[in-house]
Amino acid sequence: METFIIGLIAVLVVFGILTYNSLVHKKANVSNAESGIDVQLTKRQDLIIKLVEVAKQYMKFESETLTQIVKLRTQAMQAPSLNERMQTENQLSNELSKLQISFENYPDLKTNTQFIEIQRALHEIEEQLAAARRTFNAAVTAYNVALEAFPSSLMASAIGYQTKPLFVAEEKKREDVDMKKLFNS
Repeated sequence: METFIIGLIAVLVVFGILTYNSLVHKKANVSNAESGIDVQLTKRQDLIIKLVEVAKQYMKFESETLTQIVKLRTQAMQAPSLNERMQTENQLSNELSKLQISFENYPDLKTNTQFIEIQRALHEIEEQLAAARRTFNAAVTAYNVALEAFPSSLMASAIGYQTKPLFVAEEKKREDVDMKKLFNS
């Protein structure tokens, strides 16, 4: 009987250690994925500066959009939390979309090789950022499931781990595209 109790305690201790290590690993994956987003956002920020500088030379009448992009870029870099940074980055993406549309009015700008290279690099960064966001959401989902699934939920609550929010696209980005409006403009 004594051997059984010692064996049961040993199994529980090993199980507790494995559960704890699994939770720590999942939390580290979330931090790593968040860092991946930060890297891509930083690259994007650097390209935005270059894009704005080249565009300023051509776009005298788009100063409001350019000013808003610079303002949002600064806000994003100073955001105290990932959630606030993501919201600001979404606003920045909207302003960049407006800027991309206005480029059509500047044929000289569209043929500038430096501008074309920056645009290409920005597009690539946007693709990498989308991949980083998917990786982040996968890591957060695995982490949140581990926190809520029994019996790891007991360990998670004992060590104070809390669920993390997923990166969610803005409501505007999830709407259907109005094709009629696109072709009429």
